[in-house]
Amino acid sequence: MSEKRYVIGVDVGGTFTDIFVYDQIDHTVQTTKIPSTRGDQSKGFAEGISRIVADFADIATVVHGTTVGTNALLERKGAKTGIITTKGFRDVLEMRRRDRPSTWGLWGQYTPVISREHRLEVSERVLADGTVREAVNDDEVRAQAEMLEAAGCDAVCVFFVNGYANDANERQAVEAVRAIWPNGYVTAATEIVPEIREFERLSTAALNAYLQPVVSSYLDRLEKTLKGRGFAGDILIVQSNGGVMAIDTAKRFPVRTALSGPAAGVMAAQAIAKAAGFPNVITCDMGGTSFDVSLVADGQSALAAQTAIDFGLVVRTPMIEISTIGAGGGSIAGIDNGGILQVGPESAGSDPGPVCYGLGNERPTVTDANVVLGRINADRPIGGKLARLDVDAARRAIETHVAGPLGLSVEEAAEAILKIANAKMAGAIRLVSIERGYDPADFAAMPFGGGGALHTGALIKEVGLKSALVPRFPGVTSALGCVVADMRHDRVQTVNRLLDGLDAASLGAEIKKVSDETAELLKAAGVSFERVDRIFELDMLYLGQTHTVSVPLDMPAGDLTVDAIRDAFEAAYRSAFGRLLAGIPMRVMNYRVAVVGRRPAFDMGAFAPVTDKTADECLTGSRKLYAEGAWHYTPLYDRLALPVGAKIAGPAILEQADTTIFVDPGLEGVVDGFGNVVISRAAT
Repeated sequence: MSEKRYVIGVDVGGTFTDIFVYDQIDHTVQTTKIPSTRGDQSKGFAEGISRIVADFADIATVVHGTTVGTNALLERKGAKTGIITTKGFRDVLEMRRRDRPSTWGLWGQYTPVISREHRLEVSERVLADGTVREAVNDDEVRAQAEMLEAAGCDAVCVFFVNGYANDANERQAVEAVRAIWPNGYVTAATEIVPEIREFERLSTAALNAYLQPVVSSYLDRLEKTLKGRGFAGDILIVQSNGGVMAIDTAKRFPVRTALSGPAAGVMAAQAIAKAAGFPNVITCDMGGTSFDVSLVADGQSALAAQTAIDFGLVVRTPMIEISTIGAGGGSIAGIDNGGILQVGPESAGSDPGPVCYGLGNERPTVTDANVVLGRINADRPIGGKLARLDVDAARRAIETHVAGPLGLSVEEAAEAILKIANAKMAGAIRLVSIERGYDPADFAAMPFGGGGALHTGALIKEVGLKSALVPRFPGVTSALGCVVADMRHDRVQTVNRLLDGLDAASLGAEIKKVSDETAELLKAAGVSFERVDRIFELDMLYLGQTHTVSVPLDMPAGDLTVDAIRDAFEAAYRSAFGRLLAGIPMRVMNYRVAVVGRRPAFDMGAFAPVTDKTADECLTGSRKLYAEGAWHYTPLYDRLALPVGAKIAGPAILEQADTTIFVDPGLEGVVDGFGNVVISRAAT
């Protein structure tokens, strides 16, 4: 056929690979979930697509949210990597910020991903003002690189202190290394983060080098697998900032893929909520291991300048602000030494998984509690991994490890497990809302992931949320996020100058030049955009302060002025803290540039239910369900068959292939025009 018709989003998780297929010609969608293929995720990736698309030549674009980089960091399975750094700075990666794994204890152990014998030094020195006090020697650099190669290192990171102020020495050293290094896995710290703060800059660059061979080889296999099936379109990779990038860019900057799957979910939630008329939502992504929470206020998700993937693994690159706790379906419940019921953070994961999977785990999980209480259909488990769930095994595990020790019935113990898990989730929601000055009553929860919609009602009651907006396909929301995400590239550069005396016109010209260079990355991707937006910010503070304030900058047609910068800073500071600090000089620390290529908007109308059935005609049966200390005969509905306007009173169960929705007693769900189920308190 002449026109490629499919845009496909693929989110690979630890348990399932989620596929979302949008037909650009018919404006229809199809979804599927299949078990992820350990060892080589590209196999399950292609197999999942083939369940929906017969001819890969019909695919225009594949957008991928990947956990390869994140898993490599969490499991410490990156490449053997070396560092070449300034003499005297060999141990920056290990010293960090002198923090410790256990905040309230003097114990803990931290092992850097790059061992000390592979962190080598050379003589060079750049001062904080950019002056080169000592030039780097190419022969010395090459000698150290040869030592790292001989030691079996696959990748190398070059980091020189104060390289952000003047990268001349670092660029020269990188050229010397690349001339002799046997592959392309050479990372320059200033290419990754040209920003002040030596630990954060080195950590991010070192992790980029550590991931490059792993992520690049995976993406190479993925390209080969897809092309072998006839695919000739574009492959885009989701970044942690919620945008996408070309696959070649992802190979150069794999650290930007950390947390790309959760970021894609937030972008999907933002788009769904906007279409449905919900400007304020709190996203609740519940998978097998974790519960990820993010806040979208006035239609915009929040970006953080940096995050820690795990203790000591700091990544300073813009990413969606997501809080994660260990409260997934596989989180293990048990009694601690003090006789208190605990849930998580230890998880059964996907292998062996919950007890009801029958794969060897004997300790009860959140999923086992939901199965025992009748909230999950044991005969129709999601994802197609198992034919049936073992309810009796789940009951025995809860009896042995929770009910017996606490003197409770199995049902009481199972409900207690869910109450503990829900309380932890509620705490995460309060962290991103109340503790940041937002009233939960102004927000709707948006649950997604395989288990999120089972716990939404409890969270509405626990936190005082206005309502919940359950998307059409909660279990594949992150895959949808891959389809709706725009292409985005961020740049940052340290300025470190007092505002008084700053050459604002020169700074404006430099910012414009960097934004033009960044825009070239979008052109090189060969992707069509409806428009290209440019976003400018300054990181500023008062003299003597440590933490900066993000200052949105409206770049005028003419020269940037000091007065315009001052006005913008005062507005941002007053908004954040309610008052200004008169008489204290202001400092410009960094400027930030984001160039966003807006991809064609996805029509959420594709999710609108097309049916002439009534709600009663969508009943599929009933099931005993335990809630709030009592058994209920609960109606079961085919969720995807429900018509627009259908109203479902709780308690009720809505089932579909990728998730189960539980409407709690005292709540009701209504299907909106986009196929979402809006759950709120029932009218009295």
